[in-house]
Amino acid sequence: MGNREYRPTLAQLRTFVTIAEHKHFGTAAHKLNISQPSLSQALVTLESGLGIQLIERSTRKVIVTPVGQELLPLAKATLDAADAFAARSRGALGVLSGALNIGVIPTLTPYILPEFLKLSCDHFPDLKPQVVEDRTAALLDRLRDGAIDVAVVALPTSQAGFDEQQLFTERLVAVTPASHPLAGRKNLTADELGELDAELAHPCRVEHAHTPTSAAFSVRASSLATIMHLVAEGLTATVLPESAVASECIRPGLSVATFDESVGAVRTIGLISRPSSSRSVEYRALGELISLAHSRVIERGKQLIGG
Repeated sequence: MGNREYRPTLAQLRTFVTIAEHKHFGTAAHKLNISQPSLSQALVTLESGLGIQLIERSTRKVIVTPVGQELLPLAKATLDAADAFAARSRGALGVLSGALNIGVIPTLTPYILPEFLKLSCDHFPDLKPQVVEDRTAALLDRLRDGAIDVAVVALPTSQAGFDEQQLFTERLVAVTPASHPLAGRKNLTADELGELDAELAHPCRVEHAHTPTSAAFSVRASSLATIMHLVAEGLTATVLPESAVASECIRPGLSVATFDESVGAVRTIGLISRPSSSRSVEYRALGELISLAHSRVIERGKQLIGG
């Protein structure tokens, strides 16, 4: 039976949350930088004080009990509020500092991350960003579970229950071999876009059915690097977000074309967070930093775009 006067410490709650997230005592102890016996003792103290079992453990697996599942969101919300309180108590309202877990989609990470890290070092030297790269659905699952603090994804998302901050809208451009009929064109039409037969939203899994040669073929590539090699060899064409141009289109044999505004070949990127978090001011500062990084990357790619 629990002690009605008992109040768990933040360290104990963090222990519970970390074990629940990783389902492994060794991994949780490493994550918290403490010994496994200390981790186990913290959990035992928490459960004894509350008079309930939060985690069911055996030699083979770790299971969060039903009451543990019920209390887990409250524990996460408490830790979020405590982290926000600590950040604001430093008198640094809106200033980013400490650890921040950021999820980013793969079609954005390699292009803005280097610039973002440079800017964060200059503007927020105490910030320790941890970046996780994954697809939107997986990132939103991580965000809901508390594994990451924010997610940078294309809007709109198909999942409700999150706060959204629009960061920027960027063009999608056509990348073709230099010998392609559409190479370097300005204001491509919807019909010409259809000829490329590309899925605009996810360039890393575009299925190509267009070739400048007479042989028809289809390629499902698992990486953007593979796609770009095929384009450079004159085998296909694709569509990329403008932020990828500076990095992906510098190799010989490539040409960049733009679409007419009526085509609507754009994507909007936003920063997604949990409504329960009290760090909205900090997230606005983070969003501004990401937007600045993006604008600098776009500027570098302008000389490669034919319109």
